[in-house]
Amino acid sequence: MSEEKVEKDENKISIDPITRLEGHGKIEIFLDDEEEVENAYLQVPEYKGFEKFCEGRRAEDMPNITNRICGVCPEAHHLASSKALDDAYDVEPTEAAKKLREVFYNAYIFADHILHFYYLASPDFLVGVDAPRDARNILGVIKEVGEDIGKKVIKQRGKGQKIVRMLAGKSVHPAFGLPGGVTKSLSSEEREELIELTSDMVDFAQFTLDLFKDEVLKEYEDVIKEDRLETYSMGLTEDGELSHTGGIVNIVDPDGADFDSFSGTDYTDVIREHTEPWSYMKFPYLKDIGWKGFEEGEASGIYRVGTLGRINAAEGMKTELAQEEYEEMFDALGYPVHSTMAYHWARLIEVLQAAEILEELAKDEDLESDNIRNEPGEPGSGIGIVEAARGTLIHDYDLDEDGQIENANLIVATNHNASVISMSVRDAAKKYIDGGDIQEGMLNKVERAFRAYDPCLACATHSAMGDTPLKVNIYDSEGEKYKEVQQGIGDKE
Repeated sequence: MSEEKVEKDENKISIDPITRLEGHGKIEIFLDDEEEVENAYLQVPEYKGFEKFCEGRRAEDMPNITNRICGVCPEAHHLASSKALDDAYDVEPTEAAKKLREVFYNAYIFADHILHFYYLASPDFLVGVDAPRDARNILGVIKEVGEDIGKKVIKQRGKGQKIVRMLAGKSVHPAFGLPGGVTKSLSSEEREELIELTSDMVDFAQFTLDLFKDEVLKEYEDVIKEDRLETYSMGLTEDGELSHTGGIVNIVDPDGADFDSFSGTDYTDVIREHTEPWSYMKFPYLKDIGWKGFEEGEASGIYRVGTLGRINAAEGMKTELAQEEYEEMFDALGYPVHSTMAYHWARLIEVLQAAEILEELAKDEDLESDNIRNEPGEPGSGIGIVEAARGTLIHDYDLDEDGQIENANLIVATNHNASVISMSVRDAAKKYIDGGDIQEGMLNKVERAFRAYDPCLACATHSAMGDTPLKVNIYDSEGEKYKEVQQGIGDKE
């Protein structure tokens, strides 16, 4: 959360570091000779090679290793890894285990989306991009909305974290999922507490949606409708409804027509990964269309994931109240929605669905069952797919005969969105930056563009199948380039 540092030379503006996101990144804005924006890049300078150092590890340790990738969304990696092990050991979790996983995961979605909206995104709207730097934070938001609402936000997010802690021992880096099930169920006392905790979550979710409509949608309607990128959309669906934990991954084209889908090993038939020398992020694209560069439209293989991507890819929501909000959003913005700032609206619809699911599941006596795990089979290969708060998350493992990891590949949500985030930053810079008269509010509007995606750069900086995208230039004593060495730069087949 450090303050951003802005530097400008003759032809470049650097925002380093960018703020109110998870991970480390910077934005480089390049100007032409007339000081107009020529291009802009979101650059991720950090690197974590989780795929590589997972090799040789015991497979059952993976849910507790990969959840260290990120302190904001460890639950997503934990469940994706657990589901990959279900597949690798050819074992179906018990019905009680599936319900307990749903409680665990919807509590995470509820708490994570609240964190992003109130703490990270809303300062851009409720406080404003032109506000002083020291006011654009959660304290500034509380000053705008009132202390009582601020306390309510903290309390409700705490409830989601407490539910995760009840099941997984702690709210960060949980220990809960196993091949074929989970580590524990709820006692009768814990389930009674769960009923109490979830009793007003739906009301809070509806309050937050009303706040968004009254304070953000009305005030920034032009921004929400104008900041558009027409791309494909992707997300998990179950019987056509938006899902976070199961079903198939559906892809719709920029007009909303079904384009493709996948459920497991066939993801490699649909997705390829491109790398660029200026970032440690991968840039996935649709294989059948190909990599056409950072361009929008039907002819480009770029797609969106996350709240907006999956709400476009789904035919509806799982719960009644969330369905009403889903229909209202498309009535207002059309279908499919290509407005980047609508990510925030879709995010709050998911908060409501998570609250409704939690309230209903809390009444289920199966949560107290002792039948919470089926016996794993022989080790093999497995793929686990969930919808992280930020989008589609894929864990792909190959196990040897002793149950150790031979190969691991992770495609995380911010990887899927890497191209559209870069394009949104570029378009915002071209729209808002006046190179001859740089104002802080202009730069904040550029940062606002990437925050809509709720990116997690610590999750995203992984290698493509173990290859680090790296270019090294060697210069002689006269400053002339003598040699160039590179690896991992290009497309991954």
